[in-house]
Amino acid sequence: MARFGEVMTAMVTPFDSDGALDLDAAAALARWLVEQGNDGLVVAGSTGEGSTLTDREKLDLFGVVAGAVPVPVIAATGSNDTAHSVELTRQAAATGVAGVLVVTPYYNRPSQAGLDAHFRAVAAATELPMLIYDIPIRSGRKIAHDVFVGLARDVTNVVGAKDAAADVSASARLAADAPSSFEIYSGNDDQTLPLLSVGAVGVVGVATHWCAAEMAELIASYRKGDVDHARDVNAKLLPSYDFETGDAAPNPLPAKAMMRVMGHAVGQCRLPMGDAPAGLEDRAREVLNGLRG
Repeated sequence: MARFGEVMTAMVTPFDSDGALDLDAAAALARWLVEQGNDGLVVAGSTGEGSTLTDREKLDLFGVVAGAVPVPVIAATGSNDTAHSVELTRQAAATGVAGVLVVTPYYNRPSQAGLDAHFRAVAAATELPMLIYDIPIRSGRKIAHDVFVGLARDVTNVVGAKDAAADVSASARLAADAPSSFEIYSGNDDQTLPLLSVGAVGVVGVATHWCAAEMAELIASYRKGDVDHARDVNAKLLPSYDFETGDAAPNPLPAKAMMRVMGHAVGQCRLPMGDAPAGLEDRAREVLNGLRG
């Protein structure tokens, strides 16, 4: 079993009608996600609109969600400011979370030496296990293979990666060269099956808000060697993958629309995402009906 479980969801952050953080709704949603089959939760990441949350809101959210569920809760504490990331990571340790997720610094586009120093500084600020979040489409910088491997070998609490680089060959090389204890999670739902084939242990998903059971079935089938059934389940999930983000409605707009359709009081997104475009909840219903059909 993977350290944090095989199916984790990067949870949306509920807001009330005025756009204020709704901690009661967050606790309720977290409990429901676990009931649906999630082994763990990531809080205040990209899907959780972490870039629009204050540090106080993040720390409150970490504590409330960690206290609401019996599964590992991973706190997204990274930013493009090393000192800020270090301080938030240090404070997160007191909230009861099981680990931290630290994203590649975005916008700055640091050198590979800068990336290496950033991750080492954040890891040194805590005894919690740390996942590195590699997402070049948002950060503008891919973590180099030798940097990844060096961190995995040298830094004891760098225990894995959320791999959203969409480069299966690079993931295969990382899995081959990093220590066997280093765990790779697919950071893109639609890459989960191919990444399992090169050594990933699970997924940190978005569509898993509504299809955690199906994703768990996919992973279990692959683990048992029933690749044909895993492919069949993956095919069933293709409409969910297509729905979860797009140019007109980027993540997390669709995930929040789906949660509202399913009866969860998550509210709209804060700007710059803003309110869902017209028709998104209707599309959510179509995807949900297709999945259940």
